[in-house]
Amino acid sequence: MLQLEGVSLTLDDGDQGPREVLNNINLTLEDERFYAFTGPNGGGKTSLAKVIMGIYQPTEGRLLHNGVDITGMSITERAQRGIIYAFQNPPRFKGIRVSDLIHIANTELDEKEIHLLLHDVGLCPEDYLDREVNNSLSGGEMRRVEIATSLARNGNLMIFDEPEAGVDLWTFQQLVFMIIQQHERRKNTTMVITHSERFLTVSDEIMLIAGGEIAERGSKDQIWPLIKDDITCRWRDRCGGDANDPNCYR
Repeated sequence: MLQLEGVSLTLDDGDQGPREVLNNINLTLEDERFYAFTGPNGGGKTSLAKVIMGIYQPTEGRLLHNGVDITGMSITERAQRGIIYAFQNPPRFKGIRVSDLIHIANTELDEKEIHLLLHDVGLCPEDYLDREVNNSLSGGEMRRVEIATSLARNGNLMIFDEPEAGVDLWTFQQLVFMIIQQHERRKNTTMVITHSERFLTVSDEIMLIAGGEIAERGSKDQIWPLIKDDITCRWRDRCGGDANDPNCYR
């Protein structure tokens, strides 16, 4: 279980000065639940995920993980506790191969298991195991490597930041299946930041984040009707209403 108590976050926007990104977030994520976080761009979804992972330290409030105060813990300490975050824009590492990165994530995986992970995220193992995790990989390839690496860690709280970003429709369908399957198999808590109907409509609970606050929260039956038109229009703008278009993830 993860609890956020009165969490606020203010970031310095340089010339713009301090900006409040999160405002007094009180939230409990229960064990074995699948949560979808959605809302307008800039509303605070990714910032909230980064506070949970320890990338940002909250200006106010505290975080409890299974009853332990983790507010002052580092990213590494939180990862050791089983909190895993798949970045929307994954970092690149010159000189480190894809196979190395997955081994770092989980040294107990054998070669067959690594092959299966890459295959399941839409990457041919023979083509990618020895590829460097650098600028030679496209944004979509990096997203798939990042998700494979995150799944290798087998955390108790998995956070996926817009897994639909930068991948084609076929790969996205695979990723949806993988993320849902790992949740059901491992019985962990899963938090997906998303604008995709497919994630929103399979979640146990939807959180609508706007203006740095939780604007709405509830079951998919309660929240989906409130946001359905906006989500549908968002994807129609990208694919022109063509469900076969690679940019359409409805």
